[in-house]
Amino acid sequence: MSRVNLGLADKKSMGLDLSRLGRLLTLVLIGLLVISFHPLPPLQAADPALSPAEASSPSSPPPGQKIDEDYTKKILEYTSEKFFLTELVDHLPTSNTVPTPADILGEVIGAPNILHYTEEIFKYLQAVAQASPRVIIFSLGPTDEGKEMMTVAVSSEANLQRLPRLKEILSQLADPRQIDKATAEKLIAEGIPVYWLTGGLHSPECGSPEMLMELTYRLAVDESQFYRDIRKNLIVLITPVLEVDGRDRYVDTYLYKKAHKDKKTLPLVYWGNYVAHDNNRDFLGVALKLTENLLRAYFDWHPTIMHDLHESVPYLYVSTGTGPYNAWLDPIMIDEWHELAYVEISEMTKRGVPGVWTHGFYNGWAPSYAFYIAMAHNSVGRFYETFGATGADTMVRTVKAESTRAWYRPNPPLPAVKWSFRNNINLQQSAALFALHHVAVNHQKFLRNFYLKSKRAVAKATNEGPAAWVIPNDGRRPLAAANLVNLLGKHGVEVHRAEKEFKIKKQTFPAGSYIIRLDQPYSRCADMMLDTQYFNPNDPRPYDDTGWTLGPLHNVKTVRVEDTSILDVPMKLLTQDVQPQGKVFGSRNAQAFLINHTAENALVQLRYKLKELKILAAEKSFKVSQVRYNAGTFIIPLEGNPPETARLVKKAVTRLGLVAQAVKKMPEVETHPLAVPRIAILH
Repeated sequence: MSRVNLGLADKKSMGLDLSRLGRLLTLVLIGLLVISFHPLPPLQAADPALSPAEASSPSSPPPGQKIDEDYTKKILEYTSEKFFLTELVDHLPTSNTVPTPADILGEVIGAPNILHYTEEIFKYLQAVAQASPRVIIFSLGPTDEGKEMMTVAVSSEANLQRLPRLKEILSQLADPRQIDKATAEKLIAEGIPVYWLTGGLHSPECGSPEMLMELTYRLAVDESQFYRDIRKNLIVLITPVLEVDGRDRYVDTYLYKKAHKDKKTLPLVYWGNYVAHDNNRDFLGVALKLTENLLRAYFDWHPTIMHDLHESVPYLYVSTGTGPYNAWLDPIMIDEWHELAYVEISEMTKRGVPGVWTHGFYNGWAPSYAFYIAMAHNSVGRFYETFGATGADTMVRTVKAESTRAWYRPNPPLPAVKWSFRNNINLQQSAALFALHHVAVNHQKFLRNFYLKSKRAVAKATNEGPAAWVIPNDGRRPLAAANLVNLLGKHGVEVHRAEKEFKIKKQTFPAGSYIIRLDQPYSRCADMMLDTQYFNPNDPRPYDDTGWTLGPLHNVKTVRVEDTSILDVPMKLLTQDVQPQGKVFGSRNAQAFLINHTAENALVQLRYKLKELKILAAEKSFKVSQVRYNAGTFIIPLEGNPPETARLVKKAVTRLGLVAQAVKKMPEVETHPLAVPRIAILH
């Protein structure tokens, strides 16, 4: 069945373009099965729908600024179809001072079969920063393997000179408890948003690290009004490679395959340090240095928007999601998702670019992803999925389900197309520029929304509820409770400790219980992590996890409190991580040490630290001096162990925060030897 591209309205687009169809039939003759379809005609310069003025885009080139003819020629050569170009990326402006990517790397961005190592990417960005007063470069911190996560900030020279003040403004808007409405409006008028673009989180998704180099250059040197608007009203943060360790490994394997086409190769088992695709499922747990660095950078900059660049479906998916949406997000944020998505889709569609769509593919429920660092803290988190190129290859690619027309995909991808790496660069760069410009010209609106979402988060305790969460100081698993509290602290959540015993309705909580108040800026983050999720079985199949409640996952009791009187309980804010101190009770004339089995993870660590000692495990529960010990309790006899056993036990227990009881005789309970676990790690 033939199909018409709805992105172009002239009569020619309704007819059969035999020359283009003939090109596709040629591909069939070389062995590729291509579904018969009406391809899009090339862009027509005279088409009023594509005029820069109507599309609110820059002239090409800007008056008085020359074009790099060689670079531009290669952009056009490496783009497989004209409808994968926009006037934003079909040329490259020149600069007398700032080097182009080709000047440093020897080839244009998006060249076939070329990928760059992080050392090359960072070398180029450093060269741009040295040459331009509109660019600064810095590190977010080291990866798990010690490599630096380099980032650039691009804005006007004037904005970068007052950067400390601009960051202070965003910090104040992030905590509306410190300012009144009048002050907020003054700050909104003075400040500008930060738009943070991140790439290379998933190492086989190769386009974004390359594209972000070229985007940095354009933002730094293009003198058209479009780019001046962006530089004047935005700070653009660009982290080209999030998974630095994995990027270099993937480039290694890609180049090896190119050089040894006759050899079979296996895909990488891991990209980063024993992590692959799930490096984008670490928001809740913060197990990776990568995630720690992103969180620390977020609290330093308070970016208004965090935009992560990925690759999968054709040709460009802009995140909004099908729903059900995460129930703890502010509805304003959902609206911002759609506003930005439809700006990008509309601008790309006006230019005849097919396959730019939203809604499908993702549902917006689980808070697992890196961009939730923004969404859980009242900023906008979003992502792209751009069609990949299997590294930097050029090939004919066919699509199935995504080529169908739907209300959210009115101008769908073609069933088959010759796809190049440069196409990937063009689409995500063009769309990102439209998003940047939209936020720039509406900068006060986005700052006001950021302030308003923060203010509504502070009011959550009284307007929506609950008022707070409590982790009782019941002595059951103090280490697990401390780990959960410290994790909340990593996410910027304020945790208090009750200064005395208190009662809420019929429940009494001991002094020292942890209280997570929900009248704070990151109340939604805390509630999202601690509350119980209900995924309606009648809703569509979820994209990812449906539940993640952190209390049960940490084996810690958490209590949801709706009574706002809890906010009046005497309490003290924690200002550093909690570290319970281990203790050993009784030691004279001891025959053994007992360490109760409370399901603390530190018990596993203890076994490894005392791996040379003989340790027994109780097969049943038992009592000693009216204290009940659970089945599995560690029993460390002195008989049969080295003379320094008591010292080793005290040292290990104290450091791990456990409690050991010295007893004068072995308990009367059946036991078995507790072996040291052997764990294999796949390399």
